[in-house]
Amino acid sequence: MRFRPLIVSSIALALLPLSSPAYADPAPLPTPTVSQTPTEAPPGEPVVEETPPEPPTEQPSEDAPQNPEDKVEDGLGVDGGTERAIVELTDPAQHAPVAGQAAAESVDVVLQPQDQPFMVVEGTAEELAKLAEDPRVSSIHRDRTYTPADLGPSLSLIGADKAHAGDFTGTGQSVAVLDTGIDPDHPWFQGRIAAQACFSAVEPGVESLCPNGLPSQTDGNAADATAPACLLDGVNLCDHGSHVAGIAAGTGGVAPGAHIVAVQVFSRINDEDVCGEPACLLAYESSLRQAMEYVSGLSVPQPLAAVNLSLGGMLSESQCDSSEEAAIFKPIIDGLLAKNVATVVAAGNEYFDGVSFPACVSTAVAVGANDGQDAIADFSNRGPLLDLFAPGVDIESSVPDNTTTVYSGTSMATPHVTGALALMKQASPQTPMADLIDKLKQTGRPYVYDSYGTQVTTPRLDLAAALTGAAVQPPVAQTPTVPDETVPDEPDPFESGPSPEPGDPADPDPQPEPEPSTSPVPLPTVTVTVTVTHTASPAAAVCTRGTAAKKLSAAKWAVEIHRSSGTIPDATLTCYLKLISKSSKVFPELTKASSLGTAYRVLKSTRTGKARLDGALLTAWLNWAHGVNGTSAMTAAEKVRQATKPSSAALKKATKNVLKIVK
Repeated sequence: MRFRPLIVSSIALALLPLSSPAYADPAPLPTPTVSQTPTEAPPGEPVVEETPPEPPTEQPSEDAPQNPEDKVEDGLGVDGGTERAIVELTDPAQHAPVAGQAAAESVDVVLQPQDQPFMVVEGTAEELAKLAEDPRVSSIHRDRTYTPADLGPSLSLIGADKAHAGDFTGTGQSVAVLDTGIDPDHPWFQGRIAAQACFSAVEPGVESLCPNGLPSQTDGNAADATAPACLLDGVNLCDHGSHVAGIAAGTGGVAPGAHIVAVQVFSRINDEDVCGEPACLLAYESSLRQAMEYVSGLSVPQPLAAVNLSLGGMLSESQCDSSEEAAIFKPIIDGLLAKNVATVVAAGNEYFDGVSFPACVSTAVAVGANDGQDAIADFSNRGPLLDLFAPGVDIESSVPDNTTTVYSGTSMATPHVTGALALMKQASPQTPMADLIDKLKQTGRPYVYDSYGTQVTTPRLDLAAALTGAAVQPPVAQTPTVPDETVPDEPDPFESGPSPEPGDPADPDPQPEPEPSTSPVPLPTVTVTVTVTHTASPAAAVCTRGTAAKKLSAAKWAVEIHRSSGTIPDATLTCYLKLISKSSKVFPELTKASSLGTAYRVLKSTRTGKARLDGALLTAWLNWAHGVNGTSAMTAAEKVRQATKPSSAALKKATKNVLKIVK
């Protein structure tokens, strides 16, 4: 089974305290308008080549029945084994007959949400292709996964204290937090949790986080973040959601009078090959879709003002409305907006001129982070796709067991905007939500900065101006800083050097001779302090893309990744692999490279054309994460790798094109 992560801003919900990812070096892009209306053989061993592709078939016309092969996502199961996949149906009423057909084809049906036009199955590429022949099936794609993206001073900065003084506290409104659950007994939330639900995928190796242990729960404390599955060796893996909810509408949050709808959308994964660490939390697309439909149809006494998604996926330099993922989520976001409910999404912590999915959807509200000095946070994504900045550095909020902790990230900035919209809707309940969003943007303090050589202005949230009649604050020029300003020179990537012998980096022997030493490259971090009343999990560093100035070859990266043999710390390398898993469709979807051991083997394997392409791609992605090349050549090559039967010539050409950018 393979996973495709999508990240929630800055907090790692796993045993190792690493979190969010990185940014890219893309080509300049035009400035889009953000709208708020729905709209890698031992020597001498022969090389095994793949068989040539089938002759191309004629494309059907728009009126002709869809080719079953076109219904299945590229790369789904191409390397063998079973895949967990979402089967989109033409009609929700077709669940039973299609499920029967799937069973007849030996495809396991693992989820059937009867009121929604999809089901979740697990099968091989051949089985899924056979199922796609059913005319009641419109498409089949991976059940993608998403990872969590990793108050007083912040409230004052955005003028929330003045809004509170004017009796704007979010009273009569609700906010929904789709995250890792909530501590229902925390004093910050007493009497104001309007509803709880849990949608948490289950399969071998994947554990439900619902208190009942099932894939869903909508009664009782269904989103309880203190449930046994959230705990591991005394660490609560589910604290992110309580922290986010506390910022939005906790006692010390932006909207302390608002009610909270808490929805657990994550599952616990106990697989280091998947997580890159002993355990982590991932949210399946199927769980997230169920959760969004749940809140869309929920009836609570206090109407919903906003849905908070402090999570994110692949990075985007432009609006992604036409992408495969957005084709699923944009209609849901649009439907919520039509009901006057905003979808507020973390832009991501990659120091990237762009945002992560789904913040790139035009009708979502994309939020970046600023610090207490009114400057863009060094880790925050930025650029023309952002709608607002909000405080996201050293934000204190609630975590399970009645404690508070300080975290940083766009995960923390996002609920500031979510809570702000509750205040806005309280003040003007009949005003369309799109207009309330526009008002926040029009009254925010302008941050003026360069993005791809073009001047960009993004407002910083200011509730005093939006609600109390205070004047809009003057623009402030920004010069975004890099997460680490002093990176030492790297070894010359063209210089020859020792390579490790094949083996698992996890084994202490054999150890290769190390590269000529340079000063270590530190993991880019922001300083995060922890303030607790009892015991809370330690604050995590923000994992961002590096700022190196030179490229490394595959052999050089193999030296670095072989445990303790290079100059780059293992923690930084693990961070890089997380960034790659977020932005690549080959790693880890087709080829696992989540841990240092698996990544090392990918770099050293040259048995087949596919393996050589994998090694070239991983080298290029590592350089990207290190801060040097862009992504366009990798993206094109990955399409070849995803093909069911790529020809030897196509693999060689794709490998050559990728190698051009790593030499």
